Amino acid sequence: MVVGAFPIAKLLYLGVRQMGKPVANRIKAGARRSEFFKTYVCLPPAQIYHWVEMKTKMRIMGFRGSTIKPLNEDAAAELGAELLGEAIIFIIGGGCMLLEYSRQATNARHKEEEQNETITSLQTQLSEVTLATETLDAQLREMKRLLLSYPVPAKK
Repeated sequence: MVVGAFPIAKLLYLGVRQMGKPVANRIKAGARRSEFFKTYVCLPPAQIYHWVEMKTKMRIMGFRGSTIKPLNEDAAAELGAELLGEAIIFIIGGGCMLLEYSRQATNARHKEEEQNETITSLQTQLSEVTLATETLDAQLREMKRLLLSYPVPAKK
């Protein structure tokens, strides 16, 4: 029974992605506790996200000139932490995809190099066989010429 190579790289990628969720949750919890992180990392993206979301909803419903109130600090911190967690998971997933693409490209390049080597080898063998055939053809012509040059014995 032949067993294929175990896809260890895929298993590692899956492990990294699974670990990404708890890491993102820890970062979110840290963001909620730290004032610096909350003020400069969580609140601005949350307020921008809220503004874009509400502006889009208002336009869809037909309210064009209405002003949008910013989120309160707690809601913005929660939304910012959620956005940060999702961004981390997205970045980890994207990194895994890039690594997988790179691995597949490397495998394809190695396979193409092997095919090119095989083609080159076959071309070399073909040229050797062609040369041998031409040599044998020349020898056969020489033998025919020598055979025709002998005098034919007369019959009695």
